[in-house]
Amino acid sequence: MLEGEYLEAQRLSLRIAAEMGAPLFYAEKREEVERSRESFEFDPMVGTALSMVEERGDVLGHGLSHVRKVAVDAGALVLIDMDKKAGEEARCRVVLLAHLAGVLHDIRREQPEHALRGAEEAERILGGFDLSAQERRAVVQAIRNHEAFKPATPLEDASLQILSDALYDADKFRWGPDNFTETVWMMVAPHRIPLALLLDNFKASMRGIARISETFRTPTGRLYGPDFIARGLRIGERLYAELTGKTI
Repeated sequence: MLEGEYLEAQRLSLRIAAEMGAPLFYAEKREEVERSRESFEFDPMVGTALSMVEERGDVLGHGLSHVRKVAVDAGALVLIDMDKKAGEEARCRVVLLAHLAGVLHDIRREQPEHALRGAEEAERILGGFDLSAQERRAVVQAIRNHEAFKPATPLEDASLQILSDALYDADKFRWGPDNFTETVWMMVAPHRIPLALLLDNFKASMRGIARISETFRTPTGRLYGPDFIARGLRIGERLYAELTGKTI
């Protein structure tokens, strides 16, 4: 049955990904990732936003697992790349904003122009949060800027531009191994798309993924993002070969 096809393909993807190992970012920036994760798990505002997303369920392959990873990695990128002159308190505050942006960035994923629609919904939601007007605008603008292959508008507050860039990069990290171990199966299985049809479109999809390597925005994203994408592409190539007996 179809569910079995996809379950087996996902298991195969997970095995290939495990053999390949985690992206370098998680080994070389482990301290910042863990610091971001700890803050994410214990901040009450983040918990409130996460509960709102959880109530809506998984949307087009972008559910709680996706937003958690994006939020934590965005926070880590802020810790790494935000100007140290800003001070520790300011940096921690922007990490919070990165977590909120990460949790809310796909809240309208099912709609056309989902980044714009999501920004509008986030603006409504964040009106009830203990944030300044400047902070709310920055989160909303970051969400508006996160879609791939779309022009990004600089934030009104240049000191918070790192928030927008970190959200984009953390989201695009997911185009690496996560695309094949989680996202693609969550996106296609509910629509009962035959696995054979997915494989017919594999080459075009891989070309689109490869294009992401040139779009990372933070210094750390530009350094580690291509490794995420390269690992994802290798997983895709091996998966395709094992499922079809052919090479891409």
